[in-house]
Amino acid sequence: MSAPGKIFMIRHGQSAANVDTSIYNRVPDYRIPLTSLGLAQATAAGERIRRELDGRQVCVYVSPYLRAHQTLEALNLGNLTERVIEEPRLREQDWANFQITGDIEDQKELRNAYGHFFYRFREGESGSDVYDRISSFMETLYRHWSKPDYAPNTMLVTHGLTMRLFCMRWFHWSVEYFESLNNPDNAAVRTLLRTDLGKYELDIPFSQWVDRRVDETVLNAPPVIF
Repeated sequence: MSAPGKIFMIRHGQSAANVDTSIYNRVPDYRIPLTSLGLAQATAAGERIRRELDGRQVCVYVSPYLRAHQTLEALNLGNLTERVIEEPRLREQDWANFQITGDIEDQKELRNAYGHFFYRFREGESGSDVYDRISSFMETLYRHWSKPDYAPNTMLVTHGLTMRLFCMRWFHWSVEYFESLNNPDNAAVRTLLRTDLGKYELDIPFSQWVDRRVDETVLNAPPVIF
């Protein structure tokens, strides 16, 4: 397998929904654009990524959402991009169709109490649903990497939750550890670096809102009072 030297993951830049969640009431989630700040964030991230690529090409997989495509465009990778593949399995977690703000806020409170991994939004997905489609996507990655002419690097232009779940699947993190992780900032980059032993290490860990080890399970979780 011609595994890439680096696997870049980038969250989209600031979107209009990151500023005003009421936009979900009138604009489909996949059509929500970046703000001017979001474009600037992605442009700055592109400068860093181009330096790290150091002239080597990258195969890009991008979520079909507008904000992800706009982020990729703002990265301005030019001829460093060997190929761009729109990958629906890298989309944001489905919450609903047009979202009713009050209802979504109520469900967020329920999710916080129940757990982000297993709670399923009405008309939407749970974190575990996203985990399953990420697992399917990884099988595709392995097939692509088996091709002798595959680019020396891989990039995923995606969403914060999807990035965390990709790493959870890749590094076999426990559900309890996943629950402790915060989303990366808009246009934040995380990179899986291949070591001399052929394994991968995450360059920057995700921040945690509560201290958990990667191997903690529900056995280690504090009791829940109902």
